Amino acid sequence: MNEIIIEVKKISKVYDEMTDNPVISLNNISMSIEKGEFICVMGTSGSGKTTFINCISTMDTPSKGQVILYGKSTLEMSDEEIGNFRSKEIGFIFQEYNILNEFSIAENIALAIELQGRKPTNEEIDNILNQVDLAGLAKRKPNELSGGQKQRVAIARALIKNPQIIMADEPTGALDSKTGKQIFDTLKALSHDKLVLIVSHDREFAEQYADRIIE
Repeated sequence: MNEIIIEVKKISKVYDEMTDNPVISLNNISMSIEKGEFICVMGTSGSGKTTFINCISTMDTPSKGQVILYGKSTLEMSDEEIGNFRSKEIGFIFQEYNILNEFSIAENIALAIELQGRKPTNEEIDNILNQVDLAGLAKRKPNELSGGQKQRVAIARALIKNPQIIMADEPTGALDSKTGKQIFDTLKALSHDKLVLIVSHDREFAEQYADRIIE
């Protein structure tokens, strides 16, 4: 068995809880998530998928229950400890690429490294680009890239801090099927030594790539 990274114990999330019309987004969910898993979270729009990953990534707080990270409950962690976990252990990937269009790909990566408090080197930038199949494209601007290549730049940025957890919210939502498969291939390769958790509407890809599908 691999190391358990995240446990959720009876978490619920209720919005407008004190009103006459509370909205139950999550209801009494418990599960364990291990390192090396590739997990897809699926469900209809409004079913709580994004709320779920926000809660387990500490971006949001459950109304009830607890999230346990590496054996320690977030209820016992200070705001600083939670912030450090989120900034060091989790790489986030979103449907919007959030790339700076006036910078080259290498400059986008270098800026992200500097934001981690480190001096970027060409060697590190090349290594990261190799991991996401973007070797040789360092000098290109975002407007010279396809949608799939832009998303791989977003994945590259998420890898800069060498996180143990990759969380992606609809990373292929704006891409065609062929390009979406390339992104899933990239994320699957990363799951060999990281936890990869994806929110997706694509049932075919989920069934092909995921170790587990959470409905």
